[in-house]
Amino acid sequence: MGLTQNDKEFQFCPVCGGGLNSLILKVNELPRLRCSACGFIFYLDPKVVACSIIEFEDKIVLLKRAIQPRKGKWTMPGGYVDRREEVTAAAIRETEEECGLKTGIKDLLGVYSYKGQLPVIIVYITQYLAGELIPGDETLETGLFSEKQTPWNDLAFQSTEDALKDYWERNNN
Repeated sequence: MGLTQNDKEFQFCPVCGGGLNSLILKVNELPRLRCSACGFIFYLDPKVVACSIIEFEDKIVLLKRAIQPRKGKWTMPGGYVDRREEVTAAAIRETEEECGLKTGIKDLLGVYSYKGQLPVIIVYITQYLAGELIPGDETLETGLFSEKQTPWNDLAFQSTEDALKDYWERNNN
């Protein structure tokens, strides 16, 4: 499997500005981008997303997205982990930004990744600590849902569906 057209967005070395070429450096590995001038290897790493399933009043919090992709669909609070940020801190930060709640990490629910997709989604179970449930600037609406109330046909991402199924299965045992 070679580099796709989407991976060609990087054409110049971030170290010296030389041109990047696609090369197989080791047998059984994907091609890597290597600078033709200085030899720098430019690894195309995945993006890490940290999410929270917030337990609140015997239900969970879901958010209706105000941004693309999947604007108007329901998801759990979450977002990209900043460089040098702890994943747990990102989950807590994103939750407060998106729905106004301060939370604490209870447990790791799971890690979700999908072939051909850049993000690796890390989902935590969190508990409500303080704050008022409000829509943040990337959120149209917030809601509290039981398993039966979950909008299964209106979820934003496969990872949302998979994490919610895992969560409810875990809580029903």
